[in-house]
Parts: sequence; structure tokens; C-alpha cells
Amino acid sequence: MFSYYGVKLLSFLICLLPHNTAMALGAGLARMAWNFVPTKRKLLAKEQIIRCLGTSEAEAESIARASSLRFGPMLMEVLRFPVMRTRMEDYVSITGALDEVRAAVAAGRGAIFATSHSGNWELMGGAFACAGLPIVGVAKKQSAAGMDRFINEYRALVGMHITYHTGVREMFRMIDAGWIIGLISDQDPALRDGVIIDFFGQRTNAFTGAAAIARRCDVPIFPVFIHREADGHHVLTVEKGLMVEKTDDRAADIRRMTQTINTRIEEWVRRYPEEWFWLHDRWKSLRNDNEKGVL
Repeated sequence: MFSYYGVKLLSFLICLLPHNTAMALGAGLARMAWNFVPTKRKLLAKEQIIRCLGTSEAEAESIARASSLRFGPMLMEVLRFPVMRTRMEDYVSITGALDEVRAAVAAGRGAIFATSHSGNWELMGGAFACAGLPIVGVAKKQSAAGMDRFINEYRALVGMHITYHTGVREMFRMIDAGWIIGLISDQDPALRDGVIIDFFGQRTNAFTGAAAIARRCDVPIFPVFIHREADGHHVLTVEKGLMVEKTDDRAADIRRMTQTINTRIEEWVRRYPEEWFWLHDRWKSLRNDNEKGVL
């Protein structure tokens, strides 16, 4: 459990610093950490950027580096949750269809937030919770028990309820009770758990959770995204709600909505490419099956 108490101590110390000093420290640590990112991973990110955005090699390298360096300030913001939570509006502004979300919650319907690994998604969940929305964050269990305990404790500190991605029954119960389920929808799942859609003009295996749950529970999906401005302030955008069309072909309904969600994600990534997690091997499952001659 040393990792838990070690990070708690680090959080305590970071909370003593002025906010801008903590952000500068995070940026400096990220610049040093970039030197230790494996060359193979850097090359993967650069190749994905060129393939998706059609950039030059120099521009792709710059985007890949910026995408990685943002994790320094992101970490500092999570460590500073104890001091940020009392005045979250100083750090994050929420724009867009927030009234539509509140209306869905007031009606007891619940909803889905579909987002991506763009910007500080941990801060996004905290901002929504601090704004009074009943948010359920769906998390992947960390391999280190101490770190898993820490991050879930801090998510709860800002008002989120956390369930693991395996807790599907709990998600259904909570959405039926009027909660909003937050789902990061840009991962590369196992082929048996995904559906093939178009993403940046490429065949891509996509996570179907948002569409499948929304269809079953008959609730809206709100694409949500967060962007860090040049001064460090964040703008959280809530797009208008989407309803899954229900026909006799459940699989086709889910595929159409999954495509729509990923189109929204692609549009956002094209707008702010430096803020997406390009180091993630987004096309791994399809590439592996192509190498095996399955697809």
C-alpha cells in the first residue's frame, strides 16, 4: 500500500502550491518523462497522426509530443482535486446542452455521456459532479491496488460514483434510477466486444457500450468533450442528446449510433489533435487479426 500513501503525500504537497506553479511543475516533469517514452511508441503515434490527419512528419512529431506532455498538468489537476473541488467553476466552464441534460435527470430518465481520451477526462467527470449532476464513472481497475484505491477515492471526493467496466448490472440499475453513466468510447476493445465502423477513413473496431446501454434503457446519449485553453482554463462542451433508433435489427441500431459517436469524436480530435491520446494503439485488434489472416 506504499503507493497509495506515497501519492496521498504527493497530493498534499501539490495542494500547498499555487495552481500555476503546480501546472508548471507538471509540464516540466512531462518534458523529462517524454525522453523515456519508448521510440517504438513514439513512432506508432506519429504514424497514426500522419495516417489520420495527413500531416507532415515534422507536424506529426510535434502533435505526438504535445499529446504526451499534457499528462503532466493533467496529473497535477487530479492531485489538486481536494482544493479544486470547492471552486471548480474557476477551472472549468460548462457550455452547450447542459439544460437538456438537467431536464433528463429531473425527469428521472438518466442519460449517457460519451467521451474520449481527449483533454483531461478525469477533470471532466469532477466538473460535472461538482455542477450537481449524478455522475457514474466507469473505470478500469488498476493493476496496482494502491493506485486503484487512490484514484477512485479522489473521483469520489469530487462527487462521482465509480463502478468498474465489468459492473454492467450496476450501470443498468443506476441509469434506471436517473443517474448519468460516463463512458469513454474511443478504446480498441476485443473484436468480440466491438463493432467495425469508419474512423478517420479507416475500418476501426469500436466500443459499443454507449449505444447498447442507451438503446436498452431508452435514454439519450450526450457527446461531451473538454478542452484546455491557452491560459489553462478548461471549457467542457455538452453536445445535444442523441436517441438510438430502435428497429427490429438491434445490431444495426447499435452500429449506426456507434458510428455517430465516433464521428463526433473524430470531429473533436481534428479540432484539437494535440489533446487526443495518440500513444494508444487504436487499431491493434484489427491489425493483429489481419496478420493472422482472419479479416
